[in-house]
This record gives sequence, structure tokens and C-alpha cells, in this order.
Amino acid sequence: MSRTYYTKDHEYLIVEGDIAVVGITDYAQQQLGDVVFVELPDIGKTVTKGGEAAVVESVKAASEVYAPLDGEVVAVNTAIADDPGLVNQDAAGKGWFVKLRFADARALDGLMDEEAYKAYLATLG
Repeated sequence: MSRTYYTKDHEYLIVEGDIAVVGITDYAQQQLGDVVFVELPDIGKTVTKGGEAAVVESVKAASEVYAPLDGEVVAVNTAIADDPGLVNQDAAGKGWFVKLRFADARALDGLMDEEAYKAYLATLG
């Protein structure tokens, strides 16, 4: 069974076992506007929580997609590299960025569930 978590940087993680599918939230893609370019990491790259996992560029700005936890990149979504607009069309589905294998489930403890994330968004005005 998968569980979804969120960060204050507007990344989501869909966790199943020791694999986390990471992308940006619908809120984040709306703030960015039309996504025009995505830079993905190499498979096998080790990422550190809070470090850069990918780059997303829109007509408004370029932004990092931060690693929500320490892990190894085991897959990347080449579909969004070919068609960055998928991030706008389906951020939490076809618009995912990377899949990370992580070793320590305690890393999930500091993340928000959907209810907490919605409450956090309400504080942003």
C-alpha cells in the first residue's frame, strides 16, 4: 500500500516500500506557470535531503526540485524531459520526476500528510 507525503518546499512523495516517487505538487506547478524545461539526475546518483534532485524551468522562473530524503535515484521520468508540459497537466500523476530508494523509514517522520499539507497551504494566503 502506498502513502503520500508532502514537504514545505511543495514536493510530494508517494511511498511504497523503500521506493519514493517524487514530484512537485499541484500548488507548485501553478506557482511556476507553464513548465518549459526539466533537468533530471542520472540514475544511480545519490541525493541528500534538501539537496537538488532535479531542475524545473517555467516561463516565470527556474527552480530546484529538492530531495525530500536521502536516497539513490533508481528511475527518472523521461516523458517530462520530452514533454515538460506533463508537469502542468498531471503533476501528481504522469508529471513525477524521480524515484528514490531510501534506507531509513524514519526520514518520513518529518513530512506532512495530505491534511497537514492543506493546512500549511492555507497559511500561505
